[in-house]
Amino acid sequence: MLMNVPGIITDFGGGGGEGGDEEKGEVSPSVKNGSRRIIVANQLPVKAFCKDEKEGKKWCFEWDRYALDTLILQLKDGLSPDLEIVYVGCLKADVELNDQEEVANFLWEKFRCVPTFLSLDLINKYYHGFCKHYLWPLFHYMLPLTSSHGVRFDRSNWLAYVSANKIFADKVYEVINPDDDYVWIQDYHLMVLPTMLRKKYSRIKVGFFLHSPFPSSEIYRTLPVRDEILRALLNCDLVGFQTFDYARHFLSCCSRMLGLDYQSKRGYIGIDYFGRTVTIKILPVGIHMGQIQNVMSLPDTAKKAKELKEKYEGKIVLLGIDDMDMFKGIGLKFLAMGHLLEQSPSLRGRVVLVQITNPPRSRGNDIRAVEEEVKKIASEINMKYGKPGYEPIVCINGPVSTQDKIAHYAISECVVVNAVRDGMNLVPYEYTVSRESNNNLDKALGPGFNGERRKSMIVVSEFIGCSPSLSGAIRVNPWDIESVATGMTSGAMMNDREKELRHEKHYRYVSSHDVAYWARSFDQDLKRACEEHYHKRCWGIGLGLGFRVVALGPNFKKLSVAHIVSSYKLTNSRLILLDYDGTMLPEDKVDKAPSAEVISILNGLCSDPKNIVFIVSGRGRDTLSKWFSPCPELGLSAEHGYFTRWSKDSDWESRPVPADLDWKKVVLPIMKKYTEATDGSSIEQKESALVWHHLEADPDFGIWQAKEHLDHLESVLANEPVVVKRGQHIVEVKPQDVSKGLVFQSLLASMQSKGKSPDFVLCIGDDRSDEDMFESIASNNSLPDNAEVFACTVGQKPSMAKYYLDDPAEVVKMLQGLSAASTAMQLPPKSPVHQVASVEDLSIVKNHASFV
Repeated sequence: MLMNVPGIITDFGGGGGEGGDEEKGEVSPSVKNGSRRIIVANQLPVKAFCKDEKEGKKWCFEWDRYALDTLILQLKDGLSPDLEIVYVGCLKADVELNDQEEVANFLWEKFRCVPTFLSLDLINKYYHGFCKHYLWPLFHYMLPLTSSHGVRFDRSNWLAYVSANKIFADKVYEVINPDDDYVWIQDYHLMVLPTMLRKKYSRIKVGFFLHSPFPSSEIYRTLPVRDEILRALLNCDLVGFQTFDYARHFLSCCSRMLGLDYQSKRGYIGIDYFGRTVTIKILPVGIHMGQIQNVMSLPDTAKKAKELKEKYEGKIVLLGIDDMDMFKGIGLKFLAMGHLLEQSPSLRGRVVLVQITNPPRSRGNDIRAVEEEVKKIASEINMKYGKPGYEPIVCINGPVSTQDKIAHYAISECVVVNAVRDGMNLVPYEYTVSRESNNNLDKALGPGFNGERRKSMIVVSEFIGCSPSLSGAIRVNPWDIESVATGMTSGAMMNDREKELRHEKHYRYVSSHDVAYWARSFDQDLKRACEEHYHKRCWGIGLGLGFRVVALGPNFKKLSVAHIVSSYKLTNSRLILLDYDGTMLPEDKVDKAPSAEVISILNGLCSDPKNIVFIVSGRGRDTLSKWFSPCPELGLSAEHGYFTRWSKDSDWESRPVPADLDWKKVVLPIMKKYTEATDGSSIEQKESALVWHHLEADPDFGIWQAKEHLDHLESVLANEPVVVKRGQHIVEVKPQDVSKGLVFQSLLASMQSKGKSPDFVLCIGDDRSDEDMFESIASNNSLPDNAEVFACTVGQKPSMAKYYLDDPAEVVKMLQGLSAASTAMQLPPKSPVHQVASVEDLSIVKNHASFV
């Protein structure tokens, strides 16, 4: 329909199979000429209108250049002029089915736009039902506590939202070259689109920017499809937010609901998600300076400004420009105006609040209620304080032209933005630029106005995204009517010199952080976030909206049971080092004692005279002795190697470190204070170490307290012979020269001194303490050249290990395969009749073979 060659349209359930193989469709020649930017938004930046002619109806289109909120069109100013930009989105018009193919072809050829034609029923459910009446209020902190207070979750609307996102995905498939193009998705209408794109192309380069607020985790957690949306956003390479608060809320949700931690490196925030780093970007949107300056220079703008100046001659004009929306605080602003007039009789007849109200973007009872409330409050205040020739509140129902908006900005002494919650709101930025000098407006407004217009004043709600960047504005709590009224009075009556200084400060920021800066910065970070795509191997896992991609380094691979068993059978001196918690036992299991199956496997390994097997754990020696008493030949290394014994009958040996443990008298009181202050935390007292656990504490607070705890202990123990470390949900203090890495070195030296240098080493662990073992193995040069070395971590994550297994269940199966191989090799030679049984004995090895 859209291109001269077929695109790719698949059902969401297909594609993205194991191994990262990606289906690639044919693309037009223009697609193959290098990377492009595919901008996907709910609406295209194109105006459409239908003309009636003799031949019938004719569709006409033009860029929607003069709408101040067409950011997706304006952002191309921040990108290279040689870069091709493709837009995917809905048209702001209802095109009949018979005309859709012709319209699509025309838009592609002339505008590089790809329209997504949605049925009226789908639009009602997807946009009005789910986006505007459910998701939009929720993201602005309004919960549907009763059926009359907001719209509750409706699964049919959610399914419509998913279906609409699928249609957008199909349109992207038609035009994308996944090897070169970058996809930039805009706003909350398309939050599950990243999963659909990632499922089709595992290495697709995709960024997402949320223009609305992102609510706190307490609000977001009420969303029945919360995990699906979170995981979809994590299928992006870069996720952008307007403010740090919104980003912080997103990170908190990832931590609380998905158990994901984030790290800040060199100014960037990153979340590790199955081996992929998802970058979090904090980048407020800016305005298009040139567009506003061009409109300021139009004759119609000057004419309108002159009319407004004459209309409000002698008046101090306060201006509000808002959408008709329950979150814009228009009613609260009007109440503040009434309070201002009540408290300052001298300003009656002098101050006018002009309120321009843009049409609502959706429909419903909530919008009608807001309209009625606003109209009622304005009428009451005008009745009380108005008089012939003076109306305190002037309501202008939009839409109004961009020229009219600029003209109102130009003659207004102060702009008041009183939203109770808003993602960004660019009205203060537009106002600041409009108050700069302009020859066209200077002539129209008369002598002396040039100097006056280099000053401005802004009253802004502290709950909107632009507030932090406006350091010279009067910040107010919109719910505090008296505070807003005081702010409006100050804005109207502040001395000119102060207004000039504040205007200069705001103009410097607005002019240097315009929409081009926003787009350029996001694009640069998106390219940086995608740099490692082709340095990793990718696998798609999961069904539907639970799909995600596992990305692994080129030298990091899953441990094949068949491969390790083959190497195991060919070697004669083996060292096997096993962590316990999280490696052979799931962390969420309440009973931590080893199962009968684990005991049996360990005894099978220990019975092989070619093996030396050790459990290397952070747990105390008494606990390990009790749990593994059924394994007489098993070696144990407790408290990360502080205590070691070679078998049940041998004595415990301790590391040759200073025996003075007086530092415990300092550490224990500190840990007790943090335990008292952190509900769910606890202290584990070992013979050689003290450990503070926060696994069962609030995730965010536990991490916060652990960081503070670590800093506190490091400062107190700076001169003590100890090491303070953070591990998985722990903070541990232990003597220096005690680590799992030293355990490996000690056992290796002991074996070599007996002439039994290992030709097979297996080391498995799951957390940071085990990385010491992996690092020690990787850096060791004393092993034989032909030694088979298997350093294996549990879980797909950055590691010094070369191999991984997914979970403790896979570790147990792999060890079972090794144990079965040992048992089979120790059996005496049998007659041909019995040799069949030997093959059957080895069947367990084959059953557990897993090639990657």
